[in-house]
Amino acid sequence: MKALTGMSTQEFQNILPDFERELQRCAADKPNRKRKVGGGQKGHLKTAEAKLFFILFYLKTYPTFDVLAFFSGKGRGRSCEAAHLYLAIIEKALGRKIVLTARKITSVEEFMRKFPEVKDVFVDGTERRMQRPKKGKQNKRTYSGKKKAHTRKNVVVTDEKKRILLVSPTKPGRRHDKRLADRELLIERIPKDVGIWADSGFQGIQHCHPNTLVAKWAYKNRPLTHDAKRENRIISSFRIVAEHAIGGMKRYRVMTDVLRNKIGVFDDRIAVVTAGLWNYHLAYSQ
Repeated sequence: MKALTGMSTQEFQNILPDFERELQRCAADKPNRKRKVGGGQKGHLKTAEAKLFFILFYLKTYPTFDVLAFFSGKGRGRSCEAAHLYLAIIEKALGRKIVLTARKITSVEEFMRKFPEVKDVFVDGTERRMQRPKKGKQNKRTYSGKKKAHTRKNVVVTDEKKRILLVSPTKPGRRHDKRLADRELLIERIPKDVGIWADSGFQGIQHCHPNTLVAKWAYKNRPLTHDAKRENRIISSFRIVAEHAIGGMKRYRVMTDVLRNKIGVFDDRIAVVTAGLWNYHLAYSQ
């Protein structure tokens, strides 16, 4: 079960009622509906269980839509439509479980209201590869010099319990981690009494927030001292929770394999849903 869906059987059964409720609501809100909810053809995936398994199987194994059509009995086009639909529904189901991450923090007060118990946050960037764009302008915008590949990037904020608090909007991989955080005014909207731990990719945030620990950089003519290396090791030992949280998102191959979908809402929603699934796993396992 975990190999196919990323969930245990108990976790699957626990989220199923919320998924089924959102399915029914989506059917009831369908515009220009002429039949009652439940009328018409039932399709190949007749139950909510089958539909939930379908979308989790897609996220965990990330097959092509041809392979997904073979296992589901749907056509290739119908499998694509179903993946888009059920991804939005599972996002709402995770919202019912109160495990979805924030996308943006608009003020210090909002951060304190949403995360009152948080004393330290850990900031890191994550990238996932995508197919090389054919257009020259898009080709240049998405090329990451760090990964030497075309990527899509998010900044992830976690707490000391490995829970993902925020996933920034998905942007082209060319943008630097700190630049992406600056564009969202992320650092300025974290309360001053909350500690921020970050790697060397976020050099400069200490000028925006007084309670910050950032790994130091070594330069060509200025190598790190013994004390600086020791301090970097201490910061890394605490900041490892951010790496574990991002690894939790990347249990799903849709976050690690080369992205084959078109850039847009579907691409951005994948990062949110995989982060929500990781938070759900943490909440259920405690």
